[in-house]
Amino acid sequence: MYHEGNRVLQRKFGSTDLADRLLQVTHHTTFNKHDQSFIESAAFFFLATADSSGQPDCSFKGGAVGFVRVTSSNELIFPDYDGNGMFKSLGNITANPQVGLLFITMEARPKRLRVNGRAEVILESPLMPEFSGAQLLVKVTAEHIFPNCPRYIPNIEAGQPSEYIPQANQAPLEPEWKSFDIFKDAVPPRHK
Repeated sequence: MYHEGNRVLQRKFGSTDLADRLLQVTHHTTFNKHDQSFIESAAFFFLATADSSGQPDCSFKGGAVGFVRVTSSNELIFPDYDGNGMFKSLGNITANPQVGLLFITMEARPKRLRVNGRAEVILESPLMPEFSGAQLLVKVTAEHIFPNCPRYIPNIEAGQPSEYIPQANQAPLEPEWKSFDIFKDAVPPRHK
């Protein structure tokens, strides 16, 4: 999950123990019932791809609630609808199947879930009629599934920024999870 670039910065900021603990506690490779419920309740997500030379692209994908479906313990499917015709994300998938999906809510209780894995563009499938308006389907086989701290996510419904955004001359607000018994011994001291 971590490469040397991650590790260099983890060592610099003293977060290697925390990163390893998060991997141990929150990382999984199969969807649990909470993951499935969250994913299938989403009306949008963000899709990160890269071409064969590593040039990145990030795209918004949206649809009616339930447009993304968890179809097995480590697989999900979503439709591609008619768009601008550039096929940046899906073209990247055909050249480099590694993808990152970010599911996020921006409400009073924000939440986000990352799904990293391998994607495949499916032009013909017996499932196609189940996705009204789909011109093709994308299947993602998950390799890494993990929640992410939602503390800087704004509350869009209320039009409020996150209360965790650093403020000048004010002690930063720490997220509750950092005080949980399972994490607190691995949390590094805050850097200025």
